[in-house]
Amino acid sequence: MDNTESSTAGTPTSWCHPAHRVHRFFALLLMCFLCFGSYFCYDTPGALADNFKGDSHLNTSQFALLYSIYSWPNVVLCFIGGYLIDRYFGVRLGTVIYMSILFTGAMLFALGVYINKFWLMILGRFVFGIGGESLQVAVNNYVVLWFKGKELNMVFGLQLSFSRFGSTVNFWVMEPIYHWVGNYYGGYERLGVTLFIASMTCLGSLLCGLILGFMDHRAEKILERSEQHSNEPPFRMLDILNFKTVYWLLTIICVAYYVAIFPFIALGKLFFERKFDFNPQEANTVNSMVYLLSAALSPFFGILIDKTGRNVMWVILSIITTIGSHFLLAFTFVNPYVGVMSLGVSYSLLASGLWPLVAMIVPESQLGTAYGICQAVQNLGLATVLILAGVVVDKFGYLMLEMFFLGCLFIALIAAVLIYIVDSANSGVLNLSPQEREALKTATIQTDERANLLDHESSDPDEEARPSEDERDSVLTQSDRIRSRYISHILPNTNIPDRP
Repeated sequence: MDNTESSTAGTPTSWCHPAHRVHRFFALLLMCFLCFGSYFCYDTPGALADNFKGDSHLNTSQFALLYSIYSWPNVVLCFIGGYLIDRYFGVRLGTVIYMSILFTGAMLFALGVYINKFWLMILGRFVFGIGGESLQVAVNNYVVLWFKGKELNMVFGLQLSFSRFGSTVNFWVMEPIYHWVGNYYGGYERLGVTLFIASMTCLGSLLCGLILGFMDHRAEKILERSEQHSNEPPFRMLDILNFKTVYWLLTIICVAYYVAIFPFIALGKLFFERKFDFNPQEANTVNSMVYLLSAALSPFFGILIDKTGRNVMWVILSIITTIGSHFLLAFTFVNPYVGVMSLGVSYSLLASGLWPLVAMIVPESQLGTAYGICQAVQNLGLATVLILAGVVVDKFGYLMLEMFFLGCLFIALIAAVLIYIVDSANSGVLNLSPQEREALKTATIQTDERANLLDHESSDPDEEARPSEDERDSVLTQSDRIRSRYISHILPNTNIPDRP
């Protein structure tokens, strides 16, 4: 047996082995680029907001609908997408299917702009949305599957970093590409060709999904993942009713926090042009700072949270600083870079601390559905707020919109504080340090072992009969099953070995 097929119990020496750090790093790189095309194309309207109004003659409400329609299908389909991954598709097939839908939607949207048909633009963004959020659920499953354990916060942060880098690059390059295409096309055709070029990033992400699927299929065989989970009961839809209160509070944060981020960025270019008298390129630059800082800082925040733990504390801190950022942008004329950079730092910190909490609360067989529900309720909020935001800006201006954002953030803050209270009252692990979690895990194992020994100790000290080997194996198996089931409700599993 060569090194690539060696047991996971030892330290793999070949980079071809799925447990080797080089192999896992390459898998992580593919996971990062899976969402690059999605995030790049999601914000193409925001980067070309003036051009959509000038070439396609859209008002603010119609423009906001291009973002809102992306979210509406995911109010239901994102949850269904996660359920399909858990029950039928599996993460590999699901990723390829959702990525293909995403690419189709991007092409339809570009075609709608090219022929200047608003209904086709809406259809394209609708299809794009069906694939986009379901793809994110699949990627979250991939991340947990390969990195669940000590590295999870860092990996979530790095994956978010690359995704947001796609949005950052979009804000940087779309205006120059638009001007270059202007040498050959004019009017709305010029805008459509620009979007066709942008959609090629989704094709690149699809290729990454195919390669990652092959790697995961190979890793499943070598690491015997399917055997490890063969005894787990299949997920049933009614299991949702057993999700903990803390999980539903997390979904509230997903809605209340993100509606103060994404709608702001979608309309941010016009906000900076009107309030601070920036030209279009300057407005795009400052608007992209949220994503740029997220791309740069998310991995480091992930490592910080991996080392310190205290996820809930970091989430609360990030919400408070986000409130301060919106306050500066709404009520002062301080250089907007200050407020936007603070917003980017806060957003990166929250994402690195929030999303790994789901994997600590929900069993692995239900993760696809759990992440899908989070994405679904988040998209319900985004779809509603984006439509409302366009109307509010047209009728009342940006100050009233900022007031609404601040109200949503206070709701998120209340939910985060409640998570801290509920988790602490139930002796939870969400806000413990890694050392405290490890100590709790060790104490739980030792306590369970002592209980098993007492339960199976013979009541007759003079009895000479001893249990057979098969009986001892049965007792040990039952003991391991009880202990594993109990610990799985306290700490995330570490099915993939830690880095050598």
